Amino acid sequence: MKQTVRLFAVALVAGAITLGGYKLFVEESPQLVVTQQEETPSLIPTTFNPNTGTNEPIDFTEAAEKTVHAVVHVKNTTMSKGPTSMRDFFFGGGSSRPMIGTGSGVIISPDGYIITNNHVIDNANELEVTLNNNKSFTAELIGADPKTDIALIKIEPDETLPFVPFADSNNVQIGEWVLAVGNPFNLTSTVTAGIVSAKARDLNEFDRQSQSFIQTDAAVNRGNSGGALVNTQGQLIGINTAITSETGSFVGYSFAVPSNTARKIVEDIMEYGNVQRGILGIQGSGLNSTQAQRFGIDETEGVYVAAIEEGSGADKGGIREGDIIKKIDGYKISKFSDLTGYLGAKRPNDVVDVTVLRNGAQRTIPVTLVKLEVYEVEELGIEIKNASAKELRRRDIDNGVKINRIISEDMSRYDLDGAMIIKINDIKVANIDDAKRILRNRDYEDPIKMTFIDRDGKLNSFIFR
Repeated sequence: MKQTVRLFAVALVAGAITLGGYKLFVEESPQLVVTQQEETPSLIPTTFNPNTGTNEPIDFTEAAEKTVHAVVHVKNTTMSKGPTSMRDFFFGGGSSRPMIGTGSGVIISPDGYIITNNHVIDNANELEVTLNNNKSFTAELIGADPKTDIALIKIEPDETLPFVPFADSNNVQIGEWVLAVGNPFNLTSTVTAGIVSAKARDLNEFDRQSQSFIQTDAAVNRGNSGGALVNTQGQLIGINTAITSETGSFVGYSFAVPSNTARKIVEDIMEYGNVQRGILGIQGSGLNSTQAQRFGIDETEGVYVAAIEEGSGADKGGIREGDIIKKIDGYKISKFSDLTGYLGAKRPNDVVDVTVLRNGAQRTIPVTLVKLEVYEVEELGIEIKNASAKELRRRDIDNGVKINRIISEDMSRYDLDGAMIIKINDIKVANIDDAKRILRNRDYEDPIKMTFIDRDGKLNSFIFR
């Protein structure tokens, strides 16, 4: 018994020694790590609302609710005559049949004035407008401006209509969230979102009639034309007009006429019956490295003034050839479309402050805009303007109108740009009003005879059938 107790005691002591040795030499001692307490980093949300200056996520529902009921579906019915048999195909003839095109429009007043694109309503025999509540109305064309692709139509509603208020498109910022509201592919009341990708975008870089669009990546497709581009407050900043695509469908970018331009066009149509365009009276081009080298200057931004039109606001105000326009009314001018886009919202006799760079120093010159007096002769594919007394003396002629621009490709082969038309159908032409009257009173089945002095001073006559 004593032997058993002794063995148990030895086993106990051996176990204790073994466990103690393990703890001391084998098992790692826990380390105490002391850290300095750091401030919790601020988290910046990926959705930031630039319009409120808060970190709240942007909510498009309010803007969509404000605008979706004020954007309408526009149906354009035109009559097209075409062959209905092989005999008609070879010998002419055929019957008329209706052709239907669709687009969108934006209600801009509670009594039914609607702004849309000119190409949506062009050549319409009948216009029908359908509201978001499925009510349909026959619409009347009030006026249109093909140059800006803006048209104004009117319906007679039986109630007060929701409408979209205009915003100042000069204040639109690149990167700003926008909504495109319209009726693509006959899908009514469609809203898409995107950002402003660029401002003053010119799609016809080499056309003297420079455009100035707001570019956005909000999805716009066929049928969206004439619809609204709005900011997150539901205010109109543009009229969706075009897309750039090789397929005819949206591939990333769309373009809208700025609201300031659209608003000015419809106000002119309502007040004057036509569009009143105010111009500085300069000829020039935007600058880049190539142009700067050509003109022998260091500036690569702005508009270089290459020529001044006699008697224009620029002429009377004191702008000179070689000046570089850097600002207008405080707005930066980087390229030619910046200038034309801003002036597109101005009228004759408006005064603008033009900041120019001359001999290395900036100066601001007040300029009174003059009326752009041109007339587009569709039958000839040309645009004409009144000639100044100086231009007539230079050509040694007593009367005439100047060919300001060639419109049709057929006419471009004749190199008539800058020629002076002195007679139409053997009747003297002193101004564009004479040209309008002669062309309006002619028999439309008769040919047009145009007598002109070319840029080399030679007398020529063309007959157009």
